[in-house]
Amino acid sequence: MNGESFVPYLNFISRWVLFVAVFYKAYRTREKGWAILTTAFFIDALDVESYILEPLGIILHPDAYAIASKIPNFIIAFLLMWGAVHLKYGESRLKHVVYISLFSVISYIWLLLLATDVFNNPTTRAILPSLAFGGGLIYVGNVLRKYVVSHHWVEMMFPWGLILLGALNLTYPVTRFIEWFAPIGFFMGAVFRLMTATGATKFVFYPLTPVMPPTDVKIPPGAYLFPTREEVVHRFGNVWDKPGVILITREDVGMLKENIHPNTLVFWITRAKEGKLEESPTIYAMGPTKIDILTDLITRAIGQGYGLIYIDALEYLMLENGFENAVKFLLNVKDRVVSAGGTIILVANLRTLEPRQRRILEREFSH
Repeated sequence: MNGESFVPYLNFISRWVLFVAVFYKAYRTREKGWAILTTAFFIDALDVESYILEPLGIILHPDAYAIASKIPNFIIAFLLMWGAVHLKYGESRLKHVVYISLFSVISYIWLLLLATDVFNNPTTRAILPSLAFGGGLIYVGNVLRKYVVSHHWVEMMFPWGLILLGALNLTYPVTRFIEWFAPIGFFMGAVFRLMTATGATKFVFYPLTPVMPPTDVKIPPGAYLFPTREEVVHRFGNVWDKPGVILITREDVGMLKENIHPNTLVFWITRAKEGKLEESPTIYAMGPTKIDILTDLITRAIGQGYGLIYIDALEYLMLENGFENAVKFLLNVKDRVVSAGGTIILVANLRTLEPRQRRILEREFSH
């Protein structure tokens, strides 16, 4: 297999690996942003013209092809921008709806003009579709880089691959017709797609790195409930400075870094940011509604040697998810920790809860 024939296969495999990774992320998180991006990458992976119509011997009419070949660029760009907005903000705000609606109108007008004699050469026909597609890739890549993906070099291949692929597509209307550059451009596109697929796979399926098992956590196994952190310190000492501890907290991240063991795993529950913030100690920013993801990450961490979980963010989780969902998460984590011979410490003010809610926690946790 020579280099020229290998590139299409590399492109094909990378597209589908990326789609599968993002689809699994959407399935696990049930988040609109990832679901929208799944649709975008699925359309991109299909590449109907190259992978479906040509093998079937179906040839588009030349006049229709000038329009049909540009439609996917606009649709994918629309979905990429919409999905990125949801990942960044958690919702589509009015200004986003206005921007995306304006983009849709401009795309519609451009497609209509393709059916006229306004554009008299392939370069001008491809300018806006390429700018839209390339700009969409760059935008979603920057959102992932700033707000979602950790700074681990493999995971960073996910957003940077998208950004580089987007930049390459911005040059497409011109470079496609440069004979000597065309094969180089197609090869670069395949490499950038491979980068994206590799980084997405690491980000979705292997978000945590193994840690050394704790050696000096002396707290008895079980589930404990305290009204304040001071009472935890009085009973067990400062658990934050021990290795192998998972913190699920609303505490300020700046203060956390100075007061905890480097081998601590922190999940900072916040809407302000998302993704890995620090390497040592390992600090992740997590949205309060992402309790399914948080459960998975905690489960993996327990299997890697973490033996104590400290939670002081229950009130915030209840506010964002409701009491029932927050307690289901809490009890799920508790069962996993205790069954592994570990310890879970919950810090919560029971006086703010209703009597029924209070009884549930008092029954499940020693106090």
